[in-house]
Amino acid sequence: MAAGVVHIPWYATVFRGDKFETALMEIAPVSVRYGGTEWEVYRSRDDAYKFLQLASFAEKDAFEAYWYGEEFVEWRGRYSSWYQVPVLYTWQDLVGRGGLAAPHEVELSN
Repeated sequence: MAAGVVHIPWYATVFRGDKFETALMEIAPVSVRYGGTEWEVYRSRDDAYKFLQLASFAEKDAFEAYWYGEEFVEWRGRYSSWYQVPVLYTWQDLVGRGGLAAPHEVELSN
């Protein structure tokens, strides 16, 4: 199976946007313990209750171990009233990636 990125859309319940952001920052980094290679959490500027969690994995099985693992199951139980259900994640096969390389520092001679 190809490497991919999982998109997990979250929608926080009323008055819990800031707290839910903090909670997501607890669980998102745990993905690397399950073989994740990158993780990101986005919060919408137009709707402060809308979040998108991304997690990159080489194999979908590794993501499923993270999603159904003890930490995430416990986390979802602890914060279940802080987000709307159902939460329907989608696996996206990675077919391309690009970007700008970080600029190199250049010393200027006088």
